[in-house]
Amino acid sequence: MDSSTWQKSSYSGSSNACVEVRKVDGVVELRESDEGHIILRTTSAALAALLHSAKAGELDHHA
Repeated sequence: MDSSTWQKSSYSGSSNACVEVRKVDGVVELRESDEGHIILRTTSAALAALLHSAKAGELDHHA
């Protein structure tokens, strides 16, 4: 993904309660669609590691 356009999951439909993502100049940016002024910036590697950990259940004890 190399696009400055915000993207969200197709599962979100027309809902405004989702996380949006984009990649700008090699930096991954994430935001809540209903709080668009707050943007989290990270690297592709860090986001991939976070998603891997979440899928593996490694963060379940934080819930």
